[in-house]
Amino acid sequence: MHILIIEDDNEIARLTEMYLQSDGYQTTVVCDGSVAISTIRELTPDLILLDLMLPGVDGFDICKQAREFYSGPIIVLTAREDDISEVSLLKFGADDYLRKPAKPHIMSARIEALLRRAKVDLIKPAQKSANNLVINHDTLSVTLHDQIVDLTTSEFDLLALLTSKVGQTVSREECIQALRGINYDITDRSIDMRISGLRRKLNDDKQPYKLIKTIRNKGYILVNE
Repeated sequence: MHILIIEDDNEIARLTEMYLQSDGYQTTVVCDGSVAISTIRELTPDLILLDLMLPGVDGFDICKQAREFYSGPIIVLTAREDDISEVSLLKFGADDYLRKPAKPHIMSARIEALLRRAKVDLIKPAQKSANNLVINHDTLSVTLHDQIVDLTTSEFDLLALLTSKVGQTVSREECIQALRGINYDITDRSIDMRISGLRRKLNDDKQPYKLIKTIRNKGYILVNE
């Protein structure tokens, strides 16, 4: 597995690369945001570790631009504490984020969880629900009314979870577990933002929602009709 580290702090980049290589990953380091997009296109890494504050082009823009062609997992590293950063990252297509300084074992667990889900998805058959929504785990693609829906890895995982329990309420806790792969204290707003992103891409972002409904104080349900 090849991990691309986009980090301008040379010492953090060196330590992160050393730790990941000790875990058996192949790594490449980019220190300048202005060359990040071209490097992603050239290498097509299995996962990206992306620093938020970079010279040249910042992490927000890199994440947004990468999602136009890259569907693999993106984990953002950020020292910012505000909700705006978190919401923006989810909106721009990040699959996960870590607060700096990131603890190595937590970083490793998040990476393993995202890569494990990507590997498992490759051997699952397509799922079809009664609302003309088809999830193909072989190609990691989604179609609605025979039209391709472009989703990020985390959006795909969340929709796959809802589809596997179509017609049933899926709790926020189940959504968190599916996205993180480990127990983690994440705000309800983060899950809401991911659901909002899914609704927008499924043309279901105006109330009353027809595909994904919110069940107050319980979770979400993918409508089976």
